[in-house]
Amino acid sequence: MPVHAFIFPGQGSQAVGMGRELAAAFAVAREVFQEVDDTLNQKLSRLMFDGPGEELVLTENTQPALMAHSLAVLRVLQQEGGLTLRQRALVVSGHSLGEYTALAAAGAFSIATASRLLKLRGQAMQKAVPTGLGAMAALLGADLEQAKAICAEAAPVPETTQTEIVQLANDNGGGQLVISGHRTAIERAIEIARTMGIRRAMLLPVSAPFHCALMAPAANAMAEALENNPPGEPIVPLVANVSAKRESDPARIRDLLVQQVTATVRWRECVEAMTAMGVDSFVELGAGKVLMGLIRRIAPDASAMAAGTPADIEAVLKSL
Repeated sequence: MPVHAFIFPGQGSQAVGMGRELAAAFAVAREVFQEVDDTLNQKLSRLMFDGPGEELVLTENTQPALMAHSLAVLRVLQQEGGLTLRQRALVVSGHSLGEYTALAAAGAFSIATASRLLKLRGQAMQKAVPTGLGAMAALLGADLEQAKAICAEAAPVPETTQTEIVQLANDNGGGQLVISGHRTAIERAIEIARTMGIRRAMLLPVSAPFHCALMAPAANAMAEALENNPPGEPIVPLVANVSAKRESDPARIRDLLVQQVTATVRWRECVEAMTAMGVDSFVELGAGKVLMGLIRRIAPDASAMAAGTPADIEAVLKSL
């Protein structure tokens, strides 16, 4: 029997039209979208289905939208296929905001609580750094040690005794690493990467420098929010971005969610940890198929499938 992990995407997987087919086909999916709309007092589902894209990509909208889509898919799988995480999943995991989705899927947060937390998280991350001060860049073809060396070399400000923040934001696996920090330091890092022969180094079209120390104000906001809305114990363990370990203790999970705002998303290590636990089948629920692509590079011997549309769901249920 395959050993499954259910995984949930992060920012970058969104697209106008997400969830539209699902809502048209399944009443239980419409119920999820309506609950999120009502909780946030916002027609988020309309924005997901019809755009405009420039509003959907705002962090405060993207984060709860991706969660809503993923949980709608899960509800359909539960209704149509009788799938239960307790019986079918060894662990759950998610990329950045996907960690909240994973915890909601595993019963540690209600849909309403996760919606409010992600709306706040998006707003706090956007407000943490003035527009234009921060940036993120992808280093394609680099390994972890090269990325760390690039960050260390780029941090000192030329001809001064000062340093700027530039740190590893995502270790996505397959030679895909992302750095984050002050824009000027990120620009220096790109030039350093090119001199080192890194295959490709490029700025990313993001609105803020996520997962670095510049996000400290957002981490403080989430610490307060999570103090007032703590997670419960998940019905299956979470493999957490910050620790790349299996976590079940609610207090520990709460602390890790706060740390995650400024810390590296250790996705490669999370996947490696899950395969070491015996996982040989990864099921991505929600928009896009970004994580499925990463899984195939990190753990090529494992199976990976994604469900975001009615057709996907039918294929996944047949496979499971």
